[in-house]
Amino acid sequence: MSTAAVKRKIILEPLGAGIKRDFRRRLPHYKSDILDGINSQGLATTIFVFLISLAPAIGFGGILDVATNGAMGVIEMLTSTAFCGVVYALCSVQPIQLIGPMGPTLAFSLSLFQVAERLSLPFLPLYAWTGLWTAAILMLAAVTSASNIVTYLTSFTDEIFSVLTSTIFLLGAVKEVAHTFISPTTPATKALLALFCATATFGTSITLKSLNKTMFFTKEIRNNLSNFAPAIGVTVGSLVARAARLRYGSSIASIPALSLPTTFATTTGRSWLINLQLLPVWARWGTLAPALLASVLFFLDQNITARLVNNPRYKQTKGRNTQSLTDGMHGDMFVLSCLTAITSMFGLPWMMGATTRSAAHIRALSLLDKDGTIRGTMENRVTGVVSHALIGACVLFASPRTLLGQVPLSVMSGVFLYLGLTSLSGLGLWDRVQDLFKDPSLELNRPWSSKVPKMVTNVFTIFQMICVLAMVLVEESSFGVLLPLIIAFMPILRFALVKGGFIREEFMNTLAE
Repeated sequence: MSTAAVKRKIILEPLGAGIKRDFRRRLPHYKSDILDGINSQGLATTIFVFLISLAPAIGFGGILDVATNGAMGVIEMLTSTAFCGVVYALCSVQPIQLIGPMGPTLAFSLSLFQVAERLSLPFLPLYAWTGLWTAAILMLAAVTSASNIVTYLTSFTDEIFSVLTSTIFLLGAVKEVAHTFISPTTPATKALLALFCATATFGTSITLKSLNKTMFFTKEIRNNLSNFAPAIGVTVGSLVARAARLRYGSSIASIPALSLPTTFATTTGRSWLINLQLLPVWARWGTLAPALLASVLFFLDQNITARLVNNPRYKQTKGRNTQSLTDGMHGDMFVLSCLTAITSMFGLPWMMGATTRSAAHIRALSLLDKDGTIRGTMENRVTGVVSHALIGACVLFASPRTLLGQVPLSVMSGVFLYLGLTSLSGLGLWDRVQDLFKDPSLELNRPWSSKVPKMVTNVFTIFQMICVLAMVLVEESSFGVLLPLIIAFMPILRFALVKGGFIREEFMNTLAE
């Protein structure tokens, strides 16, 4: 039996072995993690990460505020995003992976609030106990190196989950702009202005991002414009909105802008620390049930995101003896467990691996050759720390709030469109979806083209997209709490497709290694 096969069978390790190994490998690189992030590419990435982290925090916070009757809102979401983001970037083994608010955790929290309402229990203590149980389970997974189980996962699950998160961003952006047309209180001129601002932001960003593949300007100018593409796009979209207001007046050309809290206090004025004694003893033990579901969601999301970030195509070297996809997972699960416990006790929204943002982060830090091939990654902690510290500054200081208050929501929708589409780049599932609509004689030569019949590839692709659609429908429904189980079911589904004779094993291994 090969060494790889032997390693594949090893799941649980002695207590703390994986955590110690991860931190022992990474700590010697801590100084370079700081110094390597101080350059123009690091600055551009910091601004980009700040924008793509701030907007969903505000959006999700607003949804939580309404759905939980103010138990958690924008201020709690921004505080949690800033605090967890800074701590994770400073303490994690893989700082390029980002954590933040995600649609699945939002859906789970809303489902938990509905459970509290039905059982006439106080929501925040119920939330806190659920989070503490979840943190304990994640800590158990970290100290036993349970993340080794991801060696049994394949790109079948990775691709579906990645496309799911990108789809959530795309749908959110489209819904925001579409709402201005549907709303009876919004004049047509404002709706058209919102659409134009979103289009200007997206078009500018996507055009400048691809500029480094052209022959225009010098190489340095091309690279800088490409790196700063999202920031320039936001500036262009905001200037379009401001020019419209100056030309036609705020009564005609005023569209909704980012709204940030004016003071640093909880949404309802409650104390920050949650009183755990307010929940009956039976309910404290009962929260173990939803905690098991939450743990599955956190565990899979965190590790699937780590697999994507650890992909050998990015050629990362720090803290690695090999290009193993499990490098850093155990140490990072330990850090996530601690953050989950802290946020639970203070009634703050949970953070977990931000798949789409992490993919965008590592692509922004990729070092490219002239032909666009990735030759390495600018591994650092600065971009993650500073971008989330800026979010914290928006909560604590007035000046950032005033400046960001001039950015229209439709501009951030343009950023989401850019983020969602660019995050699909490089995914085999997205390549196969595009091939469904291409002339077969003009298709690019894919790794599976000569090994798998076209019909089998198409059936496999359509099946994966049906899985994505099903997950989106569940995430948007009142059954959002079950999403972790559906994600966990994906490896079993892959196995069933082979054993059921729907797709031959050699074809499946080629399409979803």
